[in-house]
Amino acid sequence: MAAIPSQMTAIGIKGAGGPRMLAPEQRPVPQPGTGEILVKVAAAGVNRPDVMQRMGLYPPPPGAPDIPGLEIAGEIVALGSDVKRWKTGDRIMALVSGGGYAEYCVAHESHALPVSGLSMVEAAAIPETFFTVWHNAFERGGLKSGETLLVHGGSSGIGTTAIQLAKAFGARVITTAGSPEKCDACRKLGADVAVNYKTEDFVAATKAATNDKGAEVILDMVGGDYIARNYEAAAVEGRIVQIAFQGSPKATVDFRRIMLKRLHHTGSTLRARSIPDKGAIARAVEENALPLIVAGKVKPVIYKTFPLKEAPAAHALMETSAHIGKIVLTL
Repeated sequence: MAAIPSQMTAIGIKGAGGPRMLAPEQRPVPQPGTGEILVKVAAAGVNRPDVMQRMGLYPPPPGAPDIPGLEIAGEIVALGSDVKRWKTGDRIMALVSGGGYAEYCVAHESHALPVSGLSMVEAAAIPETFFTVWHNAFERGGLKSGETLLVHGGSSGIGTTAIQLAKAFGARVITTAGSPEKCDACRKLGADVAVNYKTEDFVAATKAATNDKGAEVILDMVGGDYIARNYEAAAVEGRIVQIAFQGSPKATVDFRRIMLKRLHHTGSTLRARSIPDKGAIARAVEENALPLIVAGKVKPVIYKTFPLKEAPAAHALMETSAHIGKIVLTL
């Protein structure tokens, strides 16, 4: 194995603002601490939280690198003390708290999964989205076979993952997307109903598709006026799980709906969770979702790749919302 250099190229954030605030710079190669692995990055997923961080709206949690990037795939080149599972040379994909847009990145060993039968680009598109969907739709939302999942933003990385996983576990899926092309893509991935939110009312469509029962689980990344509409679209005893606010984090809502329908409205973020929390999610994904990925029954949808130094172009594309699936940086 080649010697590890002292310096690496990483994408820094010059200041809060647009995609041009991202720029390559030289940084020291990080050193793995106790229970950590150093990964030579081959590919890194691009996610909405990266865009929010660049805009100054989502600062990294204490102790996390200021370099963006929350999911990586690559080869382990060094081990911190007390690493039990992995060895140098292993090919892994991992959830990280930051630092993914770089030639080298540190991950906690419990947040890594083996790369089995996947390209590095595919592997880099898995951790953030699959961890998020599994924890929120299946653990927090309790989605079960035979139930209906309404997932907003069906053509996003989260949405394309949620559609496939929900179908793989026997649920019906209703999704929203912003164009006929995106709705078609959602249906091809397995969605039973795809609603163009620009021309159709997802509440009416959800009720029509469920004989007026509503969706048992709703995965929402929009917020704002969708919150009250989710309450209308939910089934009795429905579970609404909030994972982001692409609209507004504030809303005026008639909370009597929660009482009358006995609704559960919960939510979570992933980045600031504890190491054991994220490790537990990683093990659940490895046990429940990874076999489906390896078997080709579920797979990340890759829209476009960019070389690391073209991270500004990757962010600009994400901000157009033109993509279907994931955007990935390659090294």
